[in-house]
Amino acid sequence: MNSPKPVEKLSPKDFASDQEVRWCPGCGDYAILKAMQRMLAEIGAKKENTVFISGIGCASRFPYYMDTYGFHTIHGRGPAIATGVKLANPDLDVWVVTGDGDALSIGGNHLLHVLRRNVNVQILLLNNEIYALTKGQYSPTSRIGTRTPSTPMGSLETPLAAAKFALGSGARFVARTVETQQTHLLDMLRRAHRHGGASFLEIYQNCLVYSDGVFANFTAKEVAGDKQLLVEHGKPLVFGKDRKRGLRMKPGTLELEAVAIGKDGVGEADLLVHDETNLGLAMMLASMDRQTMPVALGVLYCDPAPCYESRIVAQVEEAKSRSTNGDLNSLLRRGHTWIVKDKQAKTDA
Repeated sequence: MNSPKPVEKLSPKDFASDQEVRWCPGCGDYAILKAMQRMLAEIGAKKENTVFISGIGCASRFPYYMDTYGFHTIHGRGPAIATGVKLANPDLDVWVVTGDGDALSIGGNHLLHVLRRNVNVQILLLNNEIYALTKGQYSPTSRIGTRTPSTPMGSLETPLAAAKFALGSGARFVARTVETQQTHLLDMLRRAHRHGGASFLEIYQNCLVYSDGVFANFTAKEVAGDKQLLVEHGKPLVFGKDRKRGLRMKPGTLELEAVAIGKDGVGEADLLVHDETNLGLAMMLASMDRQTMPVALGVLYCDPAPCYESRIVAQVEEAKSRSTNGDLNSLLRRGHTWIVKDKQAKTDA
C-alpha cells in the first residue's frame, strides 16, 4: 500500500528563480523581493498556484525573479491581464507588481477598473516618484519642482497621490508601507493577501540613482519616529518618538490636525481612533501633506465586498440553469436576423 508523501514546506529560497537579479545596487526593490519570497513561504503558498504579473518598468522585472508562474506584459496593462487570468482560473493566487509610472500614467485606466470591479488580486505599487527604467523622467507622483531630463526647469504638475486614487476608484483595501521597514512590510503583504478582493498596497521605495532620498523627510532613522503614523484598527492615532502627539478633528472643521498630548488640555481621549471601515477617515489620512503632517502607514481602509470573479461565475451558472439547450450551434442560429431590402426596388414599387 502506497502512503501519501507529506507535502514539503517551502523556504524563501524555493520561491527564488534561477535568474540573476539585475536591479541597481542598493535599489529598494531587493528588499521587497526578499520580503515577498519570505511571506509566501510563511503562508505555505504553492508555486503552481501563484502568478505574478507586471507591466513595464524596474518593478516589472519581478516575475523573472519569482519561481512561480508569471507574465511580463505591456506598459500599464498588468491589471487587465491579471483580470483575465483570475476569470479564467479563480483559484489562482494573482499578484500585480507595478510602479508609479506604469500604474498611474498609461496604466491609470486599467488600474481604476480592476479596483472598482474588486477583482481578487493583490496589487503592489512600488512608488519611487520617478521613471527610473527610462533614465529618470518625472512621473505622475513626482512633486512640483522636480528637475529631470524631461523637466529641466522643474515639474509644474500637481502630483497624484496613489492611495487617494485607489480610494477614489472604489478600492476596498488600501494600505501603505516602506521597503526598508521589513517587519511592517511583511505584515502589510500578509494583510493584502488575506483580503478577499482587490488589495492595493503602496510601497514607498527609494531609487538610489534618480530619486535618492525623496522620502527621507519621513523615512530617515532620525525623523521616522516623529514623521510616521502607524495606523492600527481600533487604536488612537498616536505618533512621535515619545508617543506624545496625535491626530484629532480640528474644532469646527472637517480637517485633521496634529496636537501635542498633555498640552492645552488635550488628552488621548480627544484623539481620533482609527477605523479601517471609515472611507472618509481613510481619504483624510491619505491626503495629509507630508511636509506639515505625519505620513500614515498601515491599512488605511479595509471593507470587504463580493469579488468580481465570484459574481461572474455565479452569473454564468445562472445562465446555464436557464438554458434548455446547451448546443452552441443552435444558439448562434436561433434567430435574431434581419432582411435588408433593396432601396431601388422599393422605389420602383
